[in-house]
Amino acid sequence: MDRGNLKEILTVSTLNERIKTLLEEGFALVWVEGEVSNLRRPASGHVYFTLKDAKSQIRAVIFRSPFGGGWSRARGFEIEEGMSLVCRARVTVYPPRGEYQLVIDAVEPRGLGALQKAFEQLKARLDAEGLFDPVRKKPLPFLPKRIGVVTSPTGAVIRDILTVTRRRFPSTDILIAPVRVQGAEAPAEIIRAIGEMQITAGVDVIILARGGGSLEDLAPFNDEGVSRAIFRSRIPVISAVGHETDFTIADFTADLRAATPSAAAELAVPLRAELLGTVEAIRLRLTRCLRQQTGRRRDRIVDLQGRLRDPKRRLADARIALDDHLERIGFSLARLRETGRQQWLHLNVRLEHQSPRLRVEENRSRVQGFGKALSAALAKRAEWRRNRVQTAMALLSTLSPLSVLGRGYSITRRLPEGLILHRAGDAFLGQKVDIRLAAGSLQAEIIKIFKEPFDVQGKV
Repeated sequence: MDRGNLKEILTVSTLNERIKTLLEEGFALVWVEGEVSNLRRPASGHVYFTLKDAKSQIRAVIFRSPFGGGWSRARGFEIEEGMSLVCRARVTVYPPRGEYQLVIDAVEPRGLGALQKAFEQLKARLDAEGLFDPVRKKPLPFLPKRIGVVTSPTGAVIRDILTVTRRRFPSTDILIAPVRVQGAEAPAEIIRAIGEMQITAGVDVIILARGGGSLEDLAPFNDEGVSRAIFRSRIPVISAVGHETDFTIADFTADLRAATPSAAAELAVPLRAELLGTVEAIRLRLTRCLRQQTGRRRDRIVDLQGRLRDPKRRLADARIALDDHLERIGFSLARLRETGRQQWLHLNVRLEHQSPRLRVEENRSRVQGFGKALSAALAKRAEWRRNRVQTAMALLSTLSPLSVLGRGYSITRRLPEGLILHRAGDAFLGQKVDIRLAAGSLQAEIIKIFKEPFDVQGKV
């Protein structure tokens, strides 16, 4: 066999590694659309499937999160066989089999049917967690001083809310948190606005509002993060999203659902004219009750005045009884003083016969002896504990990782979480690391990784 024209002969492993490097550098991040087939969910928590179209197919994997829990859901849906997906992924090669595949980190459903299915899945899951439980829903305040409105600052929604609140109770303060109510950025803005309302002074109720629209238009209000932000809110939330026929996840999570933004404003504030009428009716009833009660008490006083008798005779009897009691108390006190004096004399005689001086001397000698014995025991105990501490310190010094570091080893931790690295696969390119030495430490950045062969589950 003539090898004269071959400059280099590659092993299969080397060739696969070079192909892996080329693919990962050339397709660092791609968006791929296709249909799910051959779906598998092993006990490891990873999700394996094939992504295909009419002409081709490619293997794909979604790795389980290393921080616990399943794979990161996009809008809270579960991947199912036959579902159309748009995936964000990087292309890589598994060298032991020479196969290339997609490692996916984000997915979203494709088409209206998939969106509806994702909506139903998220609704069922949050309902099972108790986010829709009527027991935890908070009542609305009777007369809020300030209403927080989370909506778009333009359009008919905010104008309707302002018009209704001014008509029903003009003195109510309206605080507007401007957000996008459509598009990919809308959920994060809505979550941030609800969170800011929690730390804003004086907000008594929150209205989350937008007009109607298609299922795609209402997607921010079917977001799991928005639903959990509503659930965590300490302030009652009224959901006024869409019209009467449009239901969103936010409607189910909110403390109260309004058919329209105008209806939400009517539910949030009472009608000032009705309150004034109610107050006037209560004032009239209170005045009438006070007059009736005053008349009854006046009649009672007149009746008691007619039944009251001259108290002079009662006072005379009380004076005689008081003198009698004072005389009896004087006799009793004199008798008690004499009895106490006799008892004191008797006890004084007994005390003279029971002098404690000798017993005190004996006890003092015994205490001194006990003190010397105790001092000796304490000294012996302290010496025994000192020896134990020195032995433990010597053992601890031999087991200390710092002594290992002194022999030229080091400890590498991944920043920022401080996880100790055991394998090269625990880090990625550009990763910041902290290297602990026997004296001091270093901070470095990973510029190249040399890995041992491993399978897709990350096992050596």
